[in-house]
Amino acid sequence: MPTERLTIPTSFGHDLSGALELPTGLVRGAALFAHCFTCTKQSKAAVAMARQLAKNGIATLRFDFTGLGGSGGDFGRAGFASDIEDLLSAARYLSDRFGDGILLVGHSLGGAAVLAAADDLGFDKVAAIATIGAPSDVPHVLGNIRGDLDAVERDGEGEVSIGGRSFRLSKEFLDKTRQIDLIDEVAQLRVPVLIAHSPTDQIVGVEHASTLFGAAKHPKNFISLAGADHLLTEETDADFVAGVIASWAKRYLPMKSDWPMPAEGVVVQTGHGKFGTEVHTATHRFVADEPLSYGGDDTGPTPYDLLLGALGTCTAMTMKMYADRKEWPFEGTRIHVTHERNHAEDLGHAVEEGMETQALHRRIEILGDDLSDEQRAKIVEIADKCPVHKTLEGHLHIHTEAAE
Repeated sequence: MPTERLTIPTSFGHDLSGALELPTGLVRGAALFAHCFTCTKQSKAAVAMARQLAKNGIATLRFDFTGLGGSGGDFGRAGFASDIEDLLSAARYLSDRFGDGILLVGHSLGGAAVLAAADDLGFDKVAAIATIGAPSDVPHVLGNIRGDLDAVERDGEGEVSIGGRSFRLSKEFLDKTRQIDLIDEVAQLRVPVLIAHSPTDQIVGVEHASTLFGAAKHPKNFISLAGADHLLTEETDADFVAGVIASWAKRYLPMKSDWPMPAEGVVVQTGHGKFGTEVHTATHRFVADEPLSYGGDDTGPTPYDLLLGALGTCTAMTMKMYADRKEWPFEGTRIHVTHERNHAEDLGHAVEEGMETQALHRRIEILGDDLSDEQRAKIVEIADKCPVHKTLEGHLHIHTEAAE
């Protein structure tokens, strides 16, 4: 997926390092992903989640909290209150760019942070909230710190270890982390909530999910991530929960577009990435792209796929309509259409110099054991009567003009 690197200024005077994962075409809405305690935006879960949401049309910003990854500031003095301020700065950036009504997604302590930040951000700016493996009490994360916390309290700061990494924490960090009453914050929420948790989570037990779910108001949902570990180290687990969240969020993130649906024909609009392109018909929207081998993101059919698909689908519809009208025991067709660019070499006779001759090859399989040979031949013959076939072989002119 297309990734845009950016920096977000904070009220504390330092910048946050972010990565915005963009859909190649249609943008349903925007999401903000908050990573787990001492993780970064580059964690497996953060990358997999953000890209999977982008595949589902949700532009997703993953960023480093203060003092972590590429972000400025001092992690050891930040604390949970600073995480909330970071979230507010990042969420305001998304709202300014994509409009109000963003999806907040948080993993582990990041889940607790998005629950606590929603009220400060304003419920009118939040479409929904999803958490993954979130603790129901913020001080719970202090249990993952290895070191003499009493000494930190006594001396004002000290060295500790979190997840095998060394940090210098301050007493201020501990105090800010202990001050949050998360259950009270959850009880105040006025937005849809989805809580995802693994029953085998060895770091944050599933009872935390039960507590959060009990405190939340409806509409609320719970998803069991059976077999997943706390950090979602298996990409399949991250992809699964991201897909569930994206599907759930569609109810609260209606598709937005600056372009009206055309009354006739199609409207094509440049999307994101190198080749991603939106295609709008009167009743449908989809994305065209190029394969990875051509430098695209392979998120949709290529222009030639669409051309071959137009001929193949029109052929199938024409054959079925004819067989149904005849009331023949036709059970369908399977059509393989290919494109040949250098057809002139196979013609066996000279063509005009400089003229490129191309060809479409259509192989038709007729389904239906009870059809006679004569009926099969007639159905194949009628394939040449399909409207798209006639258009492609007729005297087709393409007129181009610049729009006002």
